[in-house]
Amino acid sequence: MTAATAAPLPQTCYPAVWLWPGHVVYAGPALNLEPHSGSVWCLVVGADEPLTVTAGGHQVVARSVLVPPRLVHHLDTHGGRLVSCYLDPSSGRASACRDQCELAAAGLMTGHPHEAALTALPTDDDSAGRWLDLAAPAPRARTDPRVAEAIRRIAADPAGAPPSRRLAAEIGLSESRFLHLFRQESGTSLRRYRLWMRLMQAGAAVSSGTNLTDAAADAGFASPSHLADRFKSTFGLTATDLISSGTVLRMMGDRPRSPGE
Repeated sequence: MTAATAAPLPQTCYPAVWLWPGHVVYAGPALNLEPHSGSVWCLVVGADEPLTVTAGGHQVVARSVLVPPRLVHHLDTHGGRLVSCYLDPSSGRASACRDQCELAAAGLMTGHPHEAALTALPTDDDSAGRWLDLAAPAPRARTDPRVAEAIRRIAADPAGAPPSRRLAAEIGLSESRFLHLFRQESGTSLRRYRLWMRLMQAGAAVSSGTNLTDAAADAGFASPSHLADRFKSTFGLTATDLISSGTVLRMMGDRPRSPGE
């Protein structure tokens, strides 16, 4: 996995990952993903032909599929390339994307209105950002301020953030009410969101040259194998598989809001 931040990415340089704080866009081959369940919403678009997504005994065939968190699913691109986008629920992008799609089966959603344009693989940092904005525009945030504060604290220190009981007490809620409100507001569980942010921290560390052992420890994983297991269960392949694929990783700054917001 090669980190880069300045020179444009050549059109033929795939696979590639663009990593913003909380958001990930991947473009390239499917990398033989195994069945997995993500921690956040994920929009997948078949660049060359429709995708087949199997989940909960249902099979959905579509050019664009939005997969909810915690749903075990298998993705088949039939040998074609894809663009996938993992959406941090705290930004509002996930809900904006959901609002544009239609419910299909097993919680899967299809029919993104811009799927024809989204089949084009991003070729550089600017086009990756435009792809993200088209797929999931960033609305003005409307998150409950208590959940927003909890998210801020987790994002600031994914490995060392307080446990749920302490977070709940500090914002004046019972633990059960806080966990329910967090899931209601973010679309994912607190445990899954913590895992997502720890994976983002580890990914950023590896991209800056940190070895897997140190990256795993700093992000709160017990060992590199623990990180590998969680990475595979979330993304469908191990971090080692991703690295060995020659994936180019682009670290990006905060994505500004769309014009007029």
